[in-house]
Amino acid sequence: MFRSLAPPEYLATIDRVKCIRCKRCIQNCGWGVYSWGGDKVLIDTFKCVKCLRCYHYCPEEAIEIKDNPTRFKQNAYWGYNNIRNIKKQAETGGIPLTGMGSDLPYTILFDNLLIDACQVTNPSIDPLREPMELRTYLGKKPSSVKIEKGKDGKLKLAEPAPPQIKLEVPIIFSPMSYGSISLNAQKVLATAARECGIVMNTGEGGLHEDLVPYRKNIIVQVASGRFGVNPDYLNAGVAVEIKIGQGAKPGIGGHLPGEKIPLEVAKTRMIPVGTDALSPAPQHDIYSIEDLRQLIYAIKEATNYKPVSVKIAAVHNVAAIASGIVRAGADIVYLDGFRGGTGAAPSIIRDHLGIPIEHALAAVDDRLRQEGIRNEASIIAAGGIRSSADVAKAIALGADAVGIGTAALITMGCTTCGKCYTGNCSWGITTQRPELTARLDPEVYAERLINLIHAWTHELKEILGALGINSIESLRGNRERLRGVGLDSFTLDILGVKPAGR
Repeated sequence: MFRSLAPPEYLATIDRVKCIRCKRCIQNCGWGVYSWGGDKVLIDTFKCVKCLRCYHYCPEEAIEIKDNPTRFKQNAYWGYNNIRNIKKQAETGGIPLTGMGSDLPYTILFDNLLIDACQVTNPSIDPLREPMELRTYLGKKPSSVKIEKGKDGKLKLAEPAPPQIKLEVPIIFSPMSYGSISLNAQKVLATAARECGIVMNTGEGGLHEDLVPYRKNIIVQVASGRFGVNPDYLNAGVAVEIKIGQGAKPGIGGHLPGEKIPLEVAKTRMIPVGTDALSPAPQHDIYSIEDLRQLIYAIKEATNYKPVSVKIAAVHNVAAIASGIVRAGADIVYLDGFRGGTGAAPSIIRDHLGIPIEHALAAVDDRLRQEGIRNEASIIAAGGIRSSADVAKAIALGADAVGIGTAALITMGCTTCGKCYTGNCSWGITTQRPELTARLDPEVYAERLINLIHAWTHELKEILGALGINSIESLRGNRERLRGVGLDSFTLDILGVKPAGR
């Protein structure tokens, strides 16, 4: 009898001729796919998630992970995943969970936008010969400044400028909490953030004491669970973020299972060991813009007026919501599109709620400009940033900076298998099992993440050079330098972008 009527997604295979029975596949697999049968490696392919850890560490290249060719009968309406999910739910009565961002084939607007380039009359700039400015400041900008002469005769600002977060590149690492990812993964982010002159975000898991030395490159987050929040925590970073929503699961809370709450995570989150960490869907003290304003200013008072960011999921009326957030006093609006990653979310929520970040970003930037309050807050766009081209397009659509999460995890070995919620990540990223987290060397993988940021920095400079501009500031909100390909007039209107050829 089959254990499940839902067939396995993948088939793990071993070439028995090549296999030298070294058992490295058994040691490296966090899912228990492989076991020793006395004279050969046994395979339980139902457990395979195609994370490819075994493939990379097999010294004889004897392992191959294939997509299961055995599929349900082809049906244009009842797709494979529809049938498979029904069978699994019929067997368990539960809600299928998933990790990472939605992988359904919705239109990817970034891929339908092309960037302008200089030709003949408007000369391009060689970034290897000319200085290119990518430095970005996040926070409220004054609508005007007053200059006065100091005692030394030099000119200076008559009033101090609002506090800003300085970024050498318009990129930050998206919120990922300790608990959902390992401490070593957070150390990778912190090390890379410090080296690159950018910031990471703690997520709602508190701040582990090992990360305190990186405080100048950290944003701390306050979410509905209030995990790890105390006065020291609020003052530990360069800014505080209030999390209202998350792109991968708008409108619902979070659930970190007790299996991922060992002693260190429990201490950091200030909860008992082994208990489920439940984040309610709403913040129970926020039911209006006025409530949000009270919390924003309570945090500012507690932190001597550090910048406060408010993170929301991209939903249908996001522009009006963002306007209210800015008027409530937020210095930064963090927009998280529906492609944004997650450690755990119901598949039905991740794949069917929210809107793409491209739509949300354009709508919010446009709304804030129309209302004359665009300078009151910076916009961070996140939820599906895959390359420096996406960064440039997001900035042209109106973002001040972008948040990257999945891309950062990929540098640590992640293959987006989407099983983060199980706590069995073989790469040591989304797990708290000591034998797995020890595999993620912070120094080694920080170097890789730094390489990625440096590579994207060089690419951004090349893009700016091709555009004939030498500052990222000149690209910000400059939709005239974008053109749409294969997009209908309604979409182009929302994006504020002309069709290619115009």
